[in-house]
Amino acid sequence: MKGILFSEFISLVEDKFGLETCQSMLDDSEDPGIYTSVGTYDHRDLIKLISTLSKLTGVSSSDLQQVYGESVFNQLFNSMPELEGKYDNTFSFIKSVEESIHIEVKKLYPQAKPPRFSFISESASELVMDYHSARCLSHVCFGLIKGCANHFNQAVTIDMAALSHDNSQVRFTINYI
Repeated sequence: MKGILFSEFISLVEDKFGLETCQSMLDDSEDPGIYTSVGTYDHRDLIKLISTLSKLTGVSSSDLQQVYGESVFNQLFNSMPELEGKYDNTFSFIKSVEESIHIEVKKLYPQAKPPRFSFISESASELVMDYHSARCLSHVCFGLIKGCANHFNQAVTIDMAALSHDNSQVRFTINYI
C-alpha cells in the first residue's frame, strides 16, 4: 500500500482528533509514523493504526475507515491532474477507476495489488458493483465512493452488503438521490 495513504490517514487523525491522540495512536501501535508518499508499506499497519485509534476514541473501525476514505478521495483525485474534466459524474468516474487509475498504479508499481471491481448493473440512477480485495478495506471503499459523489456534487445513497465473511468481497449499490 502506497505511503500517501498512510500520510493522509495520519494527517486526518491530527486534524480530527488532535496531535496528542495521533501520538498516542502511533505509540500504542508501536508505529514510527514516518511514511514517504511513494514508499510501499504493509496494509496491515494501516489496519493496526485504525484499530488502535478506534480503541482510543470509541469510534468504530468501520466508521473511521469510511471517514478516511471520504477524506482521502480529493487528495488522490488531485494527485492526478490528467483526470480533471475527464469525468462528469460519480458513476462514470467509478466505472473508469480500473482503466484510468489502477492500470497506471500497476505500471508504476508492478507489485501493487489494487482492489478489483465487477460491475453488475447500471441504470441512469443506480450502479451495482462488487468490490474484491484481500486487504478487506471495504469501508474505505465506501468512503471513497462518498468522497467521489461529493466531488461531483451529487447526492447518493450507498448500500453495502458483504459477500464474504471477511469483507474481501462486498456488493455496493449506489443510487442518485
